[in-house]
Amino acid sequence: MTVFEGTFTQTEGLRFAIVISRFNDLIVGKLLQGCEDALKRHGVDVDPQGTQVDYVWIPGSFEVPIVARQLAISGRYDAVICLGAVIRGQTPHFDYVAAEVSKGIAAAGYQTGVPVIFGIITADTMQQALERAGVKSNKGWDYGMNALEMASLMRRLNQVGPGEGTASHAAALSGDDRSLPASSSNPSRSAQVSTHVEGA
Repeated sequence: MTVFEGTFTQTEGLRFAIVISRFNDLIVGKLLQGCEDALKRHGVDVDPQGTQVDYVWIPGSFEVPIVARQLAISGRYDAVICLGAVIRGQTPHFDYVAAEVSKGIAAAGYQTGVPVIFGIITADTMQQALERAGVKSNKGWDYGMNALEMASLMRRLNQVGPGEGTASHAAALSGDDRSLPASSSNPSRSAQVSTHVEGA
């Protein structure tokens, strides 16, 4: 049998998109710093003018899924990292936004076969959000690590040859008659897009 797992060392050539919500920027800015730190310490060039990470700024968390899906289907990225913060207020707004964002991000990954990392802080209070964004620990680091592991794992799965694993293993990977998505590390991958994509 074959064991498949991601690594944190073979990061050369991996490409990431980070979707960043402007709303609750006090929290999201800290998540971004933690995420960049994790990527950088594992060999990823996080410079916006570089070739490995593109940054996409959006108004709020509700807009995350549609942008994440668009990035994922482009074929340019090995993983898409979604960063945002939804904090409970005095109205049901929190419940609607948190539910739709989580479902949308999950759907984007499932529909495209590209890892779409859920990096949305959902907290009852600003204090709880701050604790998760650097006061006690920075979840942004975890989101970066998750992206590294999933990107390398999917690259490995996409390279599985007919002689590797067992027939049942191959059937499990293919999901009935559906093939695994084409690797975004394919040499025919689309040319690099602008490293900063923002609304007008």
